[in-house]
Amino acid sequence: MTKLAYLQCPSGISGDMCLGALVSLGVPLKYLIEKLNHLGIVQEYKLWAELVQRHGQQATKVHVDLLSDHHDHHVHHHRHLPEIEQMILNAGLPARVEAWSLAVFRQLAVAEGAVHGIAPQKVHFHEVGAVDAIVDIVGTCLGLDWLGVESDETGLPLLYCSAFPTGGGTVRAAHGQMAVPVPAVLKLWEMRGCPVYSNEIERELVTPTGAAIATTFAKEFGSPPAMSIQQVGLGAGNLNLSIPNILRLWLGEATDIAISDRSSVANTSPTLETISVLETQIDDLNPQAIGYLFEALFAAGAVDVFTQSIGMKKSRPGILLTVICLPENLLSCETVLFRETTTLGIRRYEQQRAILQREFQQVETEYGVVRVKVAWIGNANNRIINNVQPEYEDCAELARKHNIPWREIQRLALQNWHLQFMS
Repeated sequence: MTKLAYLQCPSGISGDMCLGALVSLGVPLKYLIEKLNHLGIVQEYKLWAELVQRHGQQATKVHVDLLSDHHDHHVHHHRHLPEIEQMILNAGLPARVEAWSLAVFRQLAVAEGAVHGIAPQKVHFHEVGAVDAIVDIVGTCLGLDWLGVESDETGLPLLYCSAFPTGGGTVRAAHGQMAVPVPAVLKLWEMRGCPVYSNEIERELVTPTGAAIATTFAKEFGSPPAMSIQQVGLGAGNLNLSIPNILRLWLGEATDIAISDRSSVANTSPTLETISVLETQIDDLNPQAIGYLFEALFAAGAVDVFTQSIGMKKSRPGILLTVICLPENLLSCETVLFRETTTLGIRRYEQQRAILQREFQQVETEYGVVRVKVAWIGNANNRIINNVQPEYEDCAELARKHNIPWREIQRLALQNWHLQFMS
């Protein structure tokens, strides 16, 4: 089965939260330290992990402590993209880890370059190029590789991600106070068209490193993919927030729907379509107008129209009138309702409905041709027929013409359809 991962970030995402979630899933800290030592910055940081509580939930917090002798802006000032790329290429990392790490840093450089109006190669990363970001990004790639998350057709890890909380307020950065989300994060979201929302927390929830990892790897943003969950890793963030500050990394196997062409879902289940529903109740309309109204609504594009008897205020009997139509026909159907009834207001809402594929087939009977509506699941080569119905009007016309019961015409049409199409 195909192993994939889903990042659920209700309180945002940062590089150290990614590392925490991966260590929580069983990636040995010793393995990460051993591989990261080859980057040539072993003297500049210390990596360690602990279990912490966030609102009563236990999660793994990974610390990237910068050693004071080296935590100096001038030490890191010259780390441009080419230098970081060279560090990664010289580290003897597993092939996938090398490619993934380079992809994240390049994504970040493109975003930072766009913000500052300079070429990606000329970006010096400030906080982002500092040691902790290098450790976070390469460490995250090491962890995903160690867990066996598979590569997609682009060679990147098969990873999906939830929508992002925007956060708010300001944060101190190399260029002084900045509004949250910081410009690099906003640019990364813009590059991928990411879905975002506000959870009313006025703090920095998504860091440039976290955003770079998620936006480089995620195939899609939003709901989880179809998967069977095997394990969930919990990575804790630094801040104490009004909700548990935990990144949740779901690890599991893709179910058939997730790894196959989405269109093939229609082969095993009905097709979903969006429809509009219009609804109004009426207690002061001549009942004769209802028959005319039905005809006018169908002419305006209604898919279905029906009424239900209801009791209204002052015990008056009334009807609830419901119109189902495609969204593009909503206004024309609404216009007919206002024109032909006494209603003063119409409720409208959208729903999804599952529909079977269908077509008309012509059947010969001894009394004439009848159209038969056939509905099925599947595709042209592999149909499972669910419903077969002779068309009412065709049967009625032949019944009147030959003075034969309608039921007899309908029975003959069904019988002949089975002989013609199923034998």
